[in-house]
Order: sequence, then structure tokens, then C-alpha cells
Amino acid sequence: MRKLVKKLTLPVFFLVSLSSSQLTHMAEMNAWAGSPPSPKNTKLAGDVERGRAVFNGKGVCYYCHGIDGKMDRRPQLAPDTATLIAQLNPPPVDLRSPKSLHLKTDKQRARAIREGHPGTGMFPDTRMTDQELTDTLAYLALLRLEGSPNGK
Repeated sequence: MRKLVKKLTLPVFFLVSLSSSQLTHMAEMNAWAGSPPSPKNTKLAGDVERGRAVFNGKGVCYYCHGIDGKMDRRPQLAPDTATLIAQLNPPPVDLRSPKSLHLKTDKQRARAIREGHPGTGMFPDTRMTDQELTDTLAYLALLRLEGSPNGK
């Protein structure tokens, strides 16, 4: 049995040494490839000002909810678009009025933005990046805060 152990020790030592040098080499190669991917559960931080820009720009949220979420400040739209929005039933919700909002969590809001809001005229927006969506949600939180009785 001892002879077998002595015979195996050298090859095992050689394999372990070889494996560890290969792992070191692989680690060095990976260092050149850039930083490792971040974990999937990393939460993105929302930026209110970037969210405002998406809301009033690429996201076209302001068409129905008003510039900066002010329902009385809708942009100048083509007549047929303005007519279509005016006919929405139910009408677009005032995002500055927390009492009138039906979606209570960011998860619900994100889903409504991405997939549309059933029972309303809100259509899905699949062009927003995840970061833009997170920024928009941060901006919506500000609008709710500004509209609450204790806001600002």
C-alpha cells in the first residue's frame, strides 16, 4: 500500500502543480478581458434628472401626463394625436396626485411602462433601457412627493 501511495504522490503532485499554474494563467488572461460581469441582482440607482429627461423626451410620457407631470402643460401635438389623447377613457392619471394613482409599487409601475397598462390607453414602451426605466421611476417618485400634502 505504501508503494502505491509513493507512486501516486509524484503524479498527483505534478497534476496539482500543473492545474494551479494553469489556473494562475487563466486568471491573468481574464484580467485582460476586463472586469467580471456584475451580479444579476445588482440594483440600479435612479437619477431623477435623467428620469425627467426621459419622461419629457424619449419616453413621450409628457404627451398624456403633461410636461413635468403637470396635466395642464401638455405639449403642442398634431391635431389627430391630441384628439386621440382627449378621447382616452379613462383619461391619463395625474402623476402628481398620489390619491388618484392605482399603481402602488415601482415593480407595478415598471411593468406598466414596459408592457402597457391594461384598461387604459397607456401603450408599452420597450425602447427604454433598464437604466432609463430606473431613472424614470426615480422621477415619478419625485412627482408623487411634490404632489403629496407633505411634499417639498
